[in-house]
Amino acid sequence: MTVSGLIERVTYHNEETGYCVLRVKAKEHRDLVTVVGSLPSVNAGEWITADGAWVQDRDHGMQLKAEFIQCSEPSSDEGIEKYLGSGLIKGIGPVYAKKLVGKFGGEVFKIIDQYSARLEEVRGIGRERRKLIKSAWAEQKIVREIMVFLHSNGVSTSRAVRIYKTYGDESVDKVRANPYLLARDISGIGFKTADTIAAKIGIPADSIMRASAGILHTLLEAQNQGHCALPRELLLPNARQLLDMDEGILERALKVMLEEGGVVEDRMTEQDLIYLPTMRHAEQIIASVMTSLSRKPSNYPSIDVEKALAWLKDKVGRQLAPTQTEALLRSLAARVLIITGGPGVGKTTLMHSILSVLLAKKVKCLLCAPTGRAAKRLSESTGVEAKTIHRLLEYQSGHFTCNASQPLDCDLLVADESSMVDAHLMSKLLQALPERAHLILVGDVDQLPSVGAGRVLGDLMESGVIPVVRLTEIFRQSSSSRIIVNAHRINSGEMPETIVDSDFFFIEREEAEQITSSLLDVVATRIPRKLGVDPIRDIQVLCPMNRGSLGAIQMNKHLQERLNPPRCGDAEVEKFGWHFRPRDKVIQTRNNYDKDVFNGDIGFVESIDAAEREIRIIFDGRSVIYDFHELDEVSLAYAITIHKSQGSEFPVVVMPLAMQQFLLLQRNLIYTGVTRGKNMVVLIGQKKALETAVRNRKSVQRYSALVQRLRAL
Repeated sequence: MTVSGLIERVTYHNEETGYCVLRVKAKEHRDLVTVVGSLPSVNAGEWITADGAWVQDRDHGMQLKAEFIQCSEPSSDEGIEKYLGSGLIKGIGPVYAKKLVGKFGGEVFKIIDQYSARLEEVRGIGRERRKLIKSAWAEQKIVREIMVFLHSNGVSTSRAVRIYKTYGDESVDKVRANPYLLARDISGIGFKTADTIAAKIGIPADSIMRASAGILHTLLEAQNQGHCALPRELLLPNARQLLDMDEGILERALKVMLEEGGVVEDRMTEQDLIYLPTMRHAEQIIASVMTSLSRKPSNYPSIDVEKALAWLKDKVGRQLAPTQTEALLRSLAARVLIITGGPGVGKTTLMHSILSVLLAKKVKCLLCAPTGRAAKRLSESTGVEAKTIHRLLEYQSGHFTCNASQPLDCDLLVADESSMVDAHLMSKLLQALPERAHLILVGDVDQLPSVGAGRVLGDLMESGVIPVVRLTEIFRQSSSSRIIVNAHRINSGEMPETIVDSDFFFIEREEAEQITSSLLDVVATRIPRKLGVDPIRDIQVLCPMNRGSLGAIQMNKHLQERLNPPRCGDAEVEKFGWHFRPRDKVIQTRNNYDKDVFNGDIGFVESIDAAEREIRIIFDGRSVIYDFHELDEVSLAYAITIHKSQGSEFPVVVMPLAMQQFLLLQRNLIYTGVTRGKNMVVLIGQKKALETAVRNRKSVQRYSALVQRLRAL
């Protein structure tokens, strides 16, 4: 059976699979007919021809189940108006669609494409809107071509816009030439998808190109798991498992890559490590700069320490404890120093004191931290402006403006939350350090290491090359907080203790359903009633992992329905597995320098404009606009992973714990989560899971040669 007609409405379209439900004004049918099938891209107003069979759906009645659907641009005025007004072209909603068709009729596509200046003849369309329409039209045409190409090769199309923004007009040509670029360059497209395309366009399964791509992907995946490199004896089997390929071909591919410099081999450790060149270079820079600093004398002006301590007591009203006084002395005497310690041990007081003394001596100090929230906390605690590392180094268009040839202007650089700084970013920071400057790294080495590759702070301390001050004494004002006391108990391998009316609670529940139910009740009702806090803005659920019934993904869906259910009249958009609504709490999942929003920044959805296909999100009082196709950079944040919470502090933290999270139940994970809470921490779950985590001091090994490089220089 064949049906031809005008698409009146797109009831449903899944960009991942292409599955769609269409309402069609068809020839020889008095009422609208329902057509279900698969299309990479579809919009109201288009003309379709569909071949298939009629079926009686139990819930939705008679439908044409199409085996084949062909779409074409609309030709009637009615179809063109629906097409343009569907939200497909940014800058044109239903109102402007009607005006454009009224003015230009069936010539409107030609006008937009070839004579766009004439669009300004339509009332309300000025130069800026005209340019927006022209640009969106050109993008839409190429994106649609990419969608059709991807769909015809058996893969989803939801990343087509990002492919276009990465490769531009050459998108299809680039993908045809080397589809493995997609796995490297496009977030959300994995190696398996790229490999599927490669097979469909004729790249042999035993080719050197495929083997090299598999080796490269294996190294990039290792970096995503925290490794700076992989031993040869681990790299090749992992690549073989990925590719199902003869190891001899992989050996030949690796030899070619080593000869051409695509990868490098290093024999600093007992195992031969294979690096991507940029990562080995990062380790070499860190080792070179840090060992050089450790051998240099202090470069500060003369400071009378006794007078400085008396001045701090009299003028600033601060008397340091003996351990803090010793740390102050060491900071003034050393060119580089690491200050580490858990919560409540006086790191903030110490840093404030060091900075007060140095600033009084006109020493130029710069402060930074890995995330915006950590930088803000550092500014508030010290009274000195702090920036994110990226902003400090003036990151623009893919590179850092501040570097070895254009260093920072400072006498002292302080980097807080340095346990979060990965090898790549640390190397960039150290390259920009001027010859005259001192360096202080502050951080809690017992927290989780950086999300990115390396374990820089831990390796620097382990090497024994860099002077270290470890603060351990919990000060009186902090000892009344059970959060701080229990964080230190956990870090020492002891179970936390709970007392009545404290700021730390453990609610024991055994079944996953009970844990979820209790968590929803605690977040939505009990804590807001007890503390008078906002359940969305002030309470943060932290999960050990993303997946599973107690993972961040599922918890977000439960919490969104409980805290922010759909409201009549609200626009809602479904993209990349999430439903976004006004008032939702969201988190940025990658750095976006154009928008000045960074990985880990938390915001709130202000509004959704379906006509303009835009969503407006407020980050720290600043409004940022996202196109619907950019929403793969954002996810719901009612619940986030503990890894994502690093460098942050929340009024209230709630954590679900169960043995289903066994692989990630580690002491430093729970310790990191607990230390994120400021006023209250609530753990909900199985006592056995908490005991397992507290006992498990082992953390996953990270392959790196930084310790050996530091000791060798």
